[in-house]
Amino acid sequence: MRVVTWNVNSVKQRVPRLLPWLDEREPDVVCLQETKLTDAAFTELLGGPLEERGYDVTVRGEASWNGVAILSRVGLEDVATEFDGWPGFPNPEARAVAATCGGVRVWSVYVPNGREPNSDHYEYKVRWLAALRDAVAAGPEAVMVCGDMNIAPTDEDVFDPAAYEGHTHVTPPEREALAALEAVGLHDVVRDRWPDERVFSYWDYRAGMFHKDLGMRIDLILAGAPVAARVKAAWIDRKARKGKGPSDHAPAVVDLDEAPDGDIGPMVPPPSAAPPPRGTHKLPQSKG
Repeated sequence: MRVVTWNVNSVKQRVPRLLPWLDEREPDVVCLQETKLTDAAFTELLGGPLEERGYDVTVRGEASWNGVAILSRVGLEDVATEFDGWPGFPNPEARAVAATCGGVRVWSVYVPNGREPNSDHYEYKVRWLAALRDAVAAGPEAVMVCGDMNIAPTDEDVFDPAAYEGHTHVTPPEREALAALEAVGLHDVVRDRWPDERVFSYWDYRAGMFHKDLGMRIDLILAGAPVAARVKAAWIDRKARKGKGPSDHAPAVVDLDEAPDGDIGPMVPPPSAAPPPRGTHKLPQSKG
């Protein structure tokens, strides 16, 4: 079973990339984030093409912002799109959907960005992750939490830790909240597979960040122990970030039980740019 998570950064804009990619990679379960469409608009746009490809679909969306979906060719049962007691900003947002696919409880999540450290949105992000942790801890153990976490788990998951000083995605409270989620029994299967490799899943559109390979790894697939034991390949499809009209995120791909493409490496294809010396690049949004 091939499971994918992909922040498409507007599914309407990404249709010319998404459908050919599904035909090429043939995933069984696809978790999408930042769809930016209402449920009705998503169904109108993609319902037919996805049905033709054998996918059942569940979505939780809103116009212009956020939005998550699960596409499955291996069943879609016990769907949940509403979660009691979760924080909103101020109202609940379209940031999580869960379903059982092929015997695995799958979550597609889009964690709040946080905006600036210690802002109201930052505190919301930490509370939101705590609610996700509690929901996943309730079971089952055969679970995969897939999505844009908007957190790089360690300094090894960004091109240069110094470039991120004063920014979200790398602060101790965020990382502690992510670690608390993993502590319920989840494994970061891409990092487990490639513990010493430079692996990114997101590159800013600006300043040639992708071509310089100045990225960060914030798109994660976290798996419970029974599922993690089945992993045969785990990688980032960097090819999907190339070319015309890409998302700024690349899909993370995990193969369970068998690996149709083999255990082909942490990023496919690997970047051609050599890692730059640390301290030589800033984030495009940095001041000064």
